[in-house]
Amino acid sequence: MVTRLTAGFAARIDGVDITRPVDEPTWADIRAAFEEHSVLVFRGQALDDDAQIAFSRRFGGLEVTRSMNPAAGTPFARQSNLDIKTGEVIPPDDRRMVYQLANMLWHSDSSFKEVPSLCSLLSARVIPPEGGATEFASARAAYPSLPEALKRRVESAVVVHDFAWSRDQIRPGFFTETERAVYPPVRHPLVRTNPVNGRRSLFLGAHASHVVGMPIDEGRALLKELLDHVTQPSFCYRHAWRDGDLIVWDNRCVLHRATPYDTVRHKRLLQRTTVSGDPAEFAVTTP
Repeated sequence: MVTRLTAGFAARIDGVDITRPVDEPTWADIRAAFEEHSVLVFRGQALDDDAQIAFSRRFGGLEVTRSMNPAAGTPFARQSNLDIKTGEVIPPDDRRMVYQLANMLWHSDSSFKEVPSLCSLLSARVIPPEGGATEFASARAAYPSLPEALKRRVESAVVVHDFAWSRDQIRPGFFTETERAVYPPVRHPLVRTNPVNGRRSLFLGAHASHVVGMPIDEGRALLKELLDHVTQPSFCYRHAWRDGDLIVWDNRCVLHRATPYDTVRHKRLLQRTTVSGDPAEFAVTTP
């Protein structure tokens, strides 16, 4: 059963056990719901890593995490204040925790890659008693209400996405030159069209550094104006996590951000898998 969570996007899926293999008719319904609602919430799913990987692969091939994430070299990106080896709480001034502060900026996972991701799947394993919600904003739901003059302005715009830029917003010069070289800046169209239903959306967020062909400050002002529009409350869904929740969201048209919790007093562990996008959509190099 599919239950809408907001008027414009996001839905809860009930009556499906995704800890086990899902039959083809049920999978077809889930995939259709993903294209329609962009954010899917599954409650009460006691996933382990193997089950999460198996379900994630129904959407496509998985990215392998690189950079500073503690789970680098695996299909997981660990969102946690717990040391991966000891299980102890990581001090808030530790570089690993500073790195995660950028998750509190509105962003689209992997937009800084040559082939951006299709979707992310985030599984709640350890949840603090308060705080730590995740917020989602639909750039697809927001697109039709853009002023026509602004639509024309962004129609053919190209944006530089830079992983280092999102971290620089938290702490300038955060990445070393070696770390910056892992993901050099890439270019993507500002407006994307869903290949299944033809609906348009903006492709932006914290990794979006500037607009090609515009002065840096002017381009960033434009990106901020668009981000402010997309993240209005009417286009947002806030999710308060429970143990066993799994959320799938469409990185092609949905932005998300973490919200604070007491990282010293409470433990938190969410495991994210990220599904690769379609290389054919980006086969032609953006000018």
